[in-house]
Amino acid sequence: MWEIKLADGFSVSALGLGCSSMSYGYETGPRDDDESVRVIHRALDLGVTLFDTADVYGPFTNEELIGRALHGRRDRAVVATKCGMVTRPDGRFRRDGRPEHLRRACDASLRRLRTDTIDLYQLHRVDPAVPLAETWGALGELVTAGKVRALGISHATRAELDEIHAVFPLTTVQYELSVWAPGSRREILPWCRRNGVGFLAFAPIGRGFLSGRVSPERLDAGDSRVRDPRFGAEAMRANEAILDGLREIAARHDATPSQVAIAWALAQGPDVVPIPGTRHLHWLEENVAAAQLRLTAEELHRLDTLPTAVGEMHWDRLREDHPGPADAPDATDARPAN
Repeated sequence: MWEIKLADGFSVSALGLGCSSMSYGYETGPRDDDESVRVIHRALDLGVTLFDTADVYGPFTNEELIGRALHGRRDRAVVATKCGMVTRPDGRFRRDGRPEHLRRACDASLRRLRTDTIDLYQLHRVDPAVPLAETWGALGELVTAGKVRALGISHATRAELDEIHAVFPLTTVQYELSVWAPGSRREILPWCRRNGVGFLAFAPIGRGFLSGRVSPERLDAGDSRVRDPRFGAEAMRANEAILDGLREIAARHDATPSQVAIAWALAQGPDVVPIPGTRHLHWLEENVAAAQLRLTAEELHRLDTLPTAVGEMHWDRLREDHPGPADAPDATDARPAN
């Protein structure tokens, strides 16, 4: 797999691996940490170097899993984790951008990840209760201290990106980007290109929907997607038109809809790194193979002109507390969103 340069001295594989579904996500069955370790090892063998997690996934257990899986292989991986969200006693999440919290969170993540340095430390969400300059200044100090190599952020507004980048340079932003969620192409991706910042595209398979393997009947009561209007039965039926377009193009390439969706994300530019997530070897290998799929200009136009997706996603409400992290894992077999 080829590499993408996100900043001077900071390159990653063209595809990353979202790891949250290994410990947290939509699937309600038992965790299989041994299988997840095999997935991470296989990803390394296939040339994947970027592994994305967060302290709130689990919480904490996903970082512990990554630390275990990369033990003895740490030099082959770029570890990206996130901070700034905290689990409440009721299981909901709140934001915490206080400098003292971020310093403690970084030290705890270093221990769980079994590493001396976090390659990419991302603010999971901006905390409106804390001046952004204080939050970002504290994260910049972690880079200066050698605990972190580079900084990223998930779901900041364009104005927030301007403020952040002036305090300490960003290396990446992380946003959802997919055939059915292309909105970040309007303002965020152009901002990244003007400022030389890389773009990590989570949920390129639309939290599993774009695989064609998710249906209302497969979503049980414990699946977080059942709370999302876009995964309501009527919305999913309407959004079959998007799937039909993916299937049409997949048939031309002897590929799957998931692979076409990932290839579309890769085609958005040399600074875009899709990070589909899975905890299964089969889906990992299918996803990685998508890096070899080249879509024609006509096929990309066809995908760009598919019907607009029906149904709001609760992840879209960026300033509210959510029942779960807005970028939880992307999946393929009822697979989970980052």
